Amino acid sequence: MLERLFHLREHGSNTRTEAVAGLTTFLTMSYIIFVNPTILSTTGMDRDAIFVATCLAAALGTLIMALLANWPIGLAPGMGLNAFFAFTVVGTMGFTWQQALGAVFISGIIFLILTVTGIRAWLVRGIPNSLRSAIAAGIGLFLAIIALSNSGIVVAHPVTKVTLGDLRAPGPLFAILGFFIIATLDALRVRGAILIGILVVTMLSILLGYNEFKGVFSAPPSLAPTLMQLDIRGALHGGLFHVILVFVLVEVFDATGTLIGVAKRAGLVPEGKPNRLGQALFADSAAIVAGSMLGTSSTTAYVESASGVQAGGRTGMTALVIGLLFLAALFISPLASSVPPYATAPALLYVAGLMMRELIEVNWNDVAEATPAALTALVMPFTYSIANGLAFGFISYVVLKTLTGRAREIHAATWLVAALFVVRFAFFPG
Repeated sequence: MLERLFHLREHGSNTRTEAVAGLTTFLTMSYIIFVNPTILSTTGMDRDAIFVATCLAAALGTLIMALLANWPIGLAPGMGLNAFFAFTVVGTMGFTWQQALGAVFISGIIFLILTVTGIRAWLVRGIPNSLRSAIAAGIGLFLAIIALSNSGIVVAHPVTKVTLGDLRAPGPLFAILGFFIIATLDALRVRGAILIGILVVTMLSILLGYNEFKGVFSAPPSLAPTLMQLDIRGALHGGLFHVILVFVLVEVFDATGTLIGVAKRAGLVPEGKPNRLGQALFADSAAIVAGSMLGTSSTTAYVESASGVQAGGRTGMTALVIGLLFLAALFISPLASSVPPYATAPALLYVAGLMMRELIEVNWNDVAEATPAALTALVMPFTYSIANGLAFGFISYVVLKTLTGRAREIHAATWLVAALFVVRFAFFPG
């Protein structure tokens, strides 16, 4: 049966290799089941329900990827967009989390349309490589400031805006320890380094009396507090135009780049074009829509899937194992609710550092390329908004290329995105 479904022999694989690959990928990306509830619960959403929504959205998206595209890629709520959802859209802009979920749903529908019509591929081809790299790095910086703030390592200051917190306090000390555990284990190529770091800090804080142990296993909590609670009308009438645009753009670049990158590593790119890319993009798009209805921010393909490919995963059976493991994770909700913010902060900070590597792809010798890239990356953390970083980057790219007589180098897709952000500043200045 597995051979008929996934054509294992055709891809030079077998059930044992695929199972090990699936477990490997799950271990490297399962930190999201602890991190996502911590981030989204700051909006007032029920933490236990978010945990269930995270597991179900990851399982559903990954299983669709397995059965439809036959690719060894795991999906789950994305880092960066979950922070944008919680801290910018709800925390800063003042929208309800129901409206934010409505915006995620609308972006998922748009994403599906872009995928089916081929516009998504046109957008990806038209966006400059320098801006794509800067977007990833900027989201990394955004995650970093959130991690440092949540752990108490960086605190507010009335004069300098931010300053160093009290590093003798338990929160910063636990966060620093967690970061070094994760970095050391990852340097030693230990699978699941981020997950191990989160669990070690959590257990240590419990043993020292700074945290409460709530157990490990139980029946899954109720999903009712977030299930179908999205406010689509509120999102449409509440001025969330540019928020929807950000959700779409980040997904277009991030998910598509991840899918193609992992596909290349798995040898799924005959004649330069990934095989079954359309089905993989559809799985990614459908997962966003489903996730918003379950009660979580945008679901996306995880670059950590490359670890499973490195372990030998070549087919959808790898994704099948990942999806089943996310379903099994539904029964560890007490453990998830025992994880404090200072245990997940190191994971955010480490992921942020990994995302900063994208800056090496920017041509720093070309001012018209480098300046928009720098603005994109810097404005995101300093304004606490991915949307503002994207806007500054795209608009400055068009302006500088035009003023330097290189307007012909600007793709129509870049013109379109820049124009949309100009409209955003003109009509939605907040």
